[in-house]
Amino acid sequence: MSKEVEFYDSGFGEFEKMMKEYAEKVSEGKALDAIEAGAQEFVNDLLRLPKPRSRITKAGYTHIIDTFALERTESNIKVGWGKYYGPMLEHGTRKMAVRAHLKPLFEQNKEKYYKKMTECIFG
Repeated sequence: MSKEVEFYDSGFGEFEKMMKEYAEKVSEGKALDAIEAGAQEFVNDLLRLPKPRSRITKAGYTHIIDTFALERTESNIKVGWGKYYGPMLEHGTRKMAVRAHLKPLFEQNKEKYYKKMTECIFG
């Protein structure tokens, strides 16, 4: 395989190791399809998170929970927010405590996502 699968967020070491092992056994496209299947399942779970009532009532406002999405490029899959302040909520700032969404949900359901990806690769 010419390109290596890489992940940039801490806490996903087991996931990265598993995906590299699978990537050695299958084509790059099929491995990426498997990652996308698991990531889509993750996004579906994120979209089902309860939405705390927002103090913003302006027309056209979209709650951050409704902005979770995945993006597939030629060589990777990204899962994240559709609002610029999503990473600030996930990791906190000097002036704001952490209000994580991604990591806790992933940790809670990671076996489900692993299973989905394995099914995609091995049928």
